[in-house]
Amino acid sequence: MLQQTTVFLLLAIAGLALLYGSANTIDNPRGQQPPNIVLLFCDDLGYGDLHAYGHPTIATPHLDQMAQDGILFTQFYSASPACTASRYALLTGRYPVRSGFDWVLYPKSERGLHSEEHTLAEGLKAAGYRTGCFGKWHLGSTQPGFLPLQNGFDTYVGLPYSNDMIPPKWPDIALLSGNDTLGMNPDQSLLTGLYTQTAIDFMREDAPSPFFVYLPFAMPHVPLYPGKDFEGQSRAGTYGDVVEEIDDAVGRIRAALEEAGMAENTLILFTSDNGPWIIKGADGGSAGHLRDGKGSTWEGGMRVPGIACWPGTIAPGQVQRTPANTMDWYTTLLGLAGQNIPEDRIVDGGDLRPLLRGETLSDRPFFYYGPGNQLQAVRKGPWKLHRITSSQTGLDYFDGKLPLLFNLNEDPGERFDRSEQFPEVVTELQRLMDEQMKATDRVGTFWD
Repeated sequence: MLQQTTVFLLLAIAGLALLYGSANTIDNPRGQQPPNIVLLFCDDLGYGDLHAYGHPTIATPHLDQMAQDGILFTQFYSASPACTASRYALLTGRYPVRSGFDWVLYPKSERGLHSEEHTLAEGLKAAGYRTGCFGKWHLGSTQPGFLPLQNGFDTYVGLPYSNDMIPPKWPDIALLSGNDTLGMNPDQSLLTGLYTQTAIDFMREDAPSPFFVYLPFAMPHVPLYPGKDFEGQSRAGTYGDVVEEIDDAVGRIRAALEEAGMAENTLILFTSDNGPWIIKGADGGSAGHLRDGKGSTWEGGMRVPGIACWPGTIAPGQVQRTPANTMDWYTTLLGLAGQNIPEDRIVDGGDLRPLLRGETLSDRPFFYYGPGNQLQAVRKGPWKLHRITSSQTGLDYFDGKLPLLFNLNEDPGERFDRSEQFPEVVTELQRLMDEQMKATDRVGTFWD
């Protein structure tokens, strides 16, 4: 009943969007300050883990309100079902296969985000933005060159790795401020509150320039550590406690923007790096009605929550069913800042500004990269083709049958293989995958 109520409310107010008059335009006139940007990036949050996406017991009123005030994407994707690769794609606008490193980096990994990459932070900084990162980095070790301050951020507070990379398997984990160590093995129940408050302090700094806040939360990646004010408060257990604290953080950030009179010139984005870690049981979250989770190229591994809100500019109450992905924010945000997209490399992200204006986008393929950044599947329009499948659960859902074809509009849970009924679609999608593999093989990476 909660799921139906939320969806009906969003659909009902969607009609009001047609009557909504925007005070600003998506493309700011030349000479006018571009918008502040707040990018909230969860870790392992599943498609089904928010009330706005149908969870019956996790209470997320602030995210529900954010969706009502802006756009809720029903077909939003991460570019990878793994932590490091998804962050690379978000900050470079490029598929993770172009990175030159594998899925996940570790404390002793020798590679990281290459200095030749042009990050979103670097592009926004060139446009005059103050740039701050508060949270999980996970794009390289503490070796010189791999940390946020060497990749476009003015300020950084956070952990360089995942919150499970702790002793005895891994070295002591450092909480960093810039390139310096604030402390070792911090109390993780304080992390969400710390990251949120440092982000708010950064936004409140008295400065004439716009700001870019990138807040990659440490959770709900396991181990779960809700703050003391949230522990035991959710009907959905510890996982729910953690998600509800993140929801509270969203409310605090929006309230701070309102109090400072900055809400109408701030675009807030909320999404996740990949699907839920379902092999962790009750601590791993839910993909809702989607199949599988983190580590797989099934929909549950890569389709994630996506919400965008910009009061006075984005019309409220929109439910957007056009497929989009995290790489698109790279191109979109640089465009909003008046920056050109780099022309000396391939940028895979598209421009979502037409969607933010309430317009439509032309159809385009989306490629699913699995373990080892291996191309496993492709989607175009409603059709998705799997040529390879994987799952951390070890399950083989279709007894080894490949390829598999699904109509995601009719069957988002990927239950009914349609490959035998539509062989011409299989042929066309196989061609797209072949072309993509040849193109990435030719280009190589900066690490070559």
